[in-house]
Amino acid sequence: MALRCAVKLGIPTAIHRLGGEEAAASMPELMAALSLPASKQPFVRRLMRLLATSGVFAADGCVVDERYRLTPLSRILVDGVAAADDHHHHVLQTPFVLTATSRQYVEAALGLDEWLRKDAPPAPAPVPSPFEDAHGAPLFDEATPVAIDPEFVAAADDALAAHDSLGIGAVLRECGGLLRGVASLTDCAGGDGAMARAIAAAFPHIKCTVLDLPKVIDKAPVDDGVVNYVAGDLFHAVPPAQAVLLKV
Repeated sequence: MALRCAVKLGIPTAIHRLGGEEAAASMPELMAALSLPASKQPFVRRLMRLLATSGVFAADGCVVDERYRLTPLSRILVDGVAAADDHHHHVLQTPFVLTATSRQYVEAALGLDEWLRKDAPPAPAPVPSPFEDAHGAPLFDEATPVAIDPEFVAAADDALAAHDSLGIGAVLRECGGLLRGVASLTDCAGGDGAMARAIAAAFPHIKCTVLDLPKVIDKAPVDDGVVNYVAGDLFHAVPPAQAVLLKV
């Protein structure tokens, strides 16, 4: 919840705007940049010390004159940074943080003990997840917006896309050898196609297909021939390809 609070207040972005990645921001500078009342400064300092201890921020100086810097973890929580302005591939992860700490996720977590006490339904019925048990519908399902707040479902889709995009650079850098002999690939639950498009750009010989639920494909970029978008459910059918990409 401390991390959620920092993201909601915009603390990573404020530190970045006060001097970039390498600069450090003092507590008075932060309070002014965030437009917070001076009476709350002792409590903001406690929040920052907790997050600095956890590695979200770095703290320099003594307790009364601490200055706070970004770390690799908080850099991906800075809003408004274009990839060209960053030393690395910048993929904003605030949607993931806000979804993972949302009321819907917390309620599912609070009910985990009760979920474990319940017996599983008879086979072949699938075992509902703690999220489905708490809210009456699975998170990533075509009918889910009917049962859960549609705004939350949209935010969860954004969080999944952000999380998936974060690993693009690592996949291309570390797993490129696995893709050189592949002629076709299907990215299951590929979202907006960011991963598939990156693979197609790095390996033009690979014919890439993105499979996701219709509600996701409907919001995908305009088909320009780089990748093929297919609406469907990976648990029912997967477009044929030499390789299938699954993210867990």
